[in-house]
This record gives sequence, C-alpha cells and structure tokens, in this order.
Amino acid sequence: MDWGYIFSVTLQSAFGIEAIVFGLMAIGLNLQFGYTGLLNFGQSAFLAVAAYSLAVLVTDMGFTFWVGIGVGLLAAVVLALLLGIPTLRLRADYLAIVTIAAAEIVRLLVRSVALKDIFGGSDGLRDFSAGFYALNPVTVGQYSLGPVSLNQDKVFVLIVGWVLVVLSLLMVWMLVRSPWGRILKGIREDEDAVRSLGKNVYFVKMQSLIIGGVLGCLGGFIYALGYQNVGPDFFGTDTTFFAYAILILGGAARVLGPLLGTIVFWALIQGTDVLLRSGIDAGFPLVAWMSGSQAAVVRYIIVGAGLMLLMIFRPQGILGDRKELALDAR
Repeated sequence: MDWGYIFSVTLQSAFGIEAIVFGLMAIGLNLQFGYTGLLNFGQSAFLAVAAYSLAVLVTDMGFTFWVGIGVGLLAAVVLALLLGIPTLRLRADYLAIVTIAAAEIVRLLVRSVALKDIFGGSDGLRDFSAGFYALNPVTVGQYSLGPVSLNQDKVFVLIVGWVLVVLSLLMVWMLVRSPWGRILKGIREDEDAVRSLGKNVYFVKMQSLIIGGVLGCLGGFIYALGYQNVGPDFFGTDTTFFAYAILILGGAARVLGPLLGTIVFWALIQGTDVLLRSGIDAGFPLVAWMSGSQAAVVRYIIVGAGLMLLMIFRPQGILGDRKELALDAR
C-alpha cells in the first residue's frame, strides 16, 4: 500500500476545510451545550442562513462580499432569537425539539422548487466568492507541506479558516473565565439556584444561544467560500450530529475540546476510508471482498464503534471531566 498517500489524505482531512467548518460548529455548541447546557440540535441551520445569505446577496442581488457577510451574521442572530424567545423558559428538551425542526425547515425551504430562482433548489448556488478571493495575498502557485500540495486559493481559505478557529477559541476562553462564564456553568448545573441569586437566567441563556450560533455560522461562510458552492443537502441533521460527536470526542466544556475533536474525528473518518480502499486495491484478505462504496459505509461502522468504546470507558471525552457533564434539564 502507498502509505505516503494514506498519510497525505489523512493530514489534509485533519486540517482541511471540513475540519474547520465542523470545528467552528463544535466551538459554538461547546458554549451552548458544554458550558450552558442548552440542547441545540439545529446548529446546521445557523450555517445555512449564513451561507445562503452570502450566496443570495452576491449572486442574485449583486451586493458585495462584505454585505453578504454582515447580513449572514445578522441572520444568525435573528434565527437565535426566533428559536430562543419561545423555548428558553421551558424544559431543555423543548429547545432540542424546536431546533432540530427549525434546521429541517430551513433546509427544506432553501431546497424547495418554489424558491429555486432565489436559492437554486437542490443544485444550490455558486459564483459568489470572487470578492473573497480578490483579497487573497498569497502568490499564485502550488504550495507543498510534506506530502500535501495546495494551490493559492486553498491556502488562503485554510489560513482564514484556522485564524477564525483560533480567534473563536480565544473568545470562548475569555468568556468562560469571566463572571458571565461562571453564570453559564451555574445555569448548566442548577438554573434554579442561579435564579435565586437574582440572575436573569433567561437573558443569559439567550446570549449563549446567540453567541454560539454566530460562532457556528462562521463555519457556514468557510464552507461556502472554501467549496465556492452552497447546496441544501449539507445542512441536514447529520451535520449537527457530527459536530456533537466532535465535541464529545474532544471533551465538552473544555476550550480546546472542539479543536482536538475535529482534528481526530476527520483524521479517523478519512484515514479509515483511504486505508480500507488501499487494502481493497492491494487485495488484503480481510477487505478484498468489499467494494469502494461498501468501504465508505464500513468506515462509519469502525469509527462509530470506537466512539461507543470511548463513551463506555471515557464518557467525558479526551480532554473532558466527568463533573462537566452535569446538566440541569428541568
């Protein structure tokens, strides 16, 4: 087998665009779920409204790239308000139900045939990223880092993406170390006790939902600009569940948990896939009976089994603490 190729694909996946997108999603979820105890199962909706706001304003309406970014951020705030106002005074499971339904509503809305002229239907939208790449200071050419080779556009996207990840982590670190962050943890563990101290629990939970949604929507921008295309099928519920798997793998309520989780998760997902496919091509007896499409399914079985073992023997994740798993779901 070509171990150099396997290592190259694994490295690209661990630090590539998908790792950035899901890392930003998980950072937002970490603030909402890990620190505040909010069960937001609709994080993909925040990515969708951000990505489609950018694409529609640039492609259909002729606005600049920066206007699309601003409206996308505002759309994420509005979505958080629409989700939080009727649910944050209720039990945590109501928020979970509302958010997962809202994410599906957003996905089906942008996928609908009736609105195809605006959102592009199942084909999505493209040709909206020229303003972003016009800002690229990287000289035209191919850039190699070990076995990985990237053109100037990919290098620019990765630089911007990882800078956003670092800034988001720094922001979360500063927030959770503040008095406001201690209120978040108190709400997660016993919101009645926090309320008895005179704190406005509803308002703080709303702030957490908004900030986490905005951090997550940055992943929507990176997805749209990195692939220079935005389509509805990426924003399904499985996208949010992947982000939760990443958060739990790295360790909830740990600032660096989402970062470690996304790197390990995507290295395992793509590394297992290319390893199985290489084994099939090499005729290894254990995998020679499989086809390429079967290998794509088996990799999820293998990674899923690994996550199950992690939950059995270390449910707090790689960096987590069992005490941080406390959740007041009343």
